[in-house]
Amino acid sequence: MVRIMKNRKDLNRRMFKGFTLIELLIVIIILGVLAALITGNFFTSLKKGRDAKRKADLEQVQRALEMYYEDKRIYPLTAELTFGTSLTDPVSGKVYMQNVPNDPVSNKAYQYLSADGTDYKIFGCLENNLQRLPYLSTGYTITCDGCENLNGTPVADCIWGVSSSNISP
Repeated sequence: MVRIMKNRKDLNRRMFKGFTLIELLIVIIILGVLAALITGNFFTSLKKGRDAKRKADLEQVQRALEMYYEDKRIYPLTAELTFGTSLTDPVSGKVYMQNVPNDPVSNKAYQYLSADGTDYKIFGCLENNLQRLPYLSTGYTITCDGCENLNGTPVADCIWGVSSSNISP
């Protein structure tokens, strides 16, 4: 009987002994690594979402410009298209786009270039600088004014764009 009681006390002592310091440190390190991986993926997902919004904005403007061209047989000149306002035919008053969007983060206008109305290019800045514009050798000088990464560092090579169908890459 005394031996059984002694075995139970030993068992209780072994069961509730607790973790060693090394075991606790290993668990904390593993949790820290997992938290870093999850946080990194979260911020990357946010960047990708904002970039998808920028691309969708440019495609919507492109569709509105093509409708404008179908009616007028000319694209609006650079000075005629103002981002943040509507794209409207000044003569007929027809609205092609209620609100021409700006960049979702900086709220600055996308760059629209049309010198003579026969063609156009629209450029936007992406946060993911792994996506490059295939036709940067066009003679246009494009800057990403206001395009910054999360640290506030300007990023100049994160350009994306759409153009009229009569421009070859």
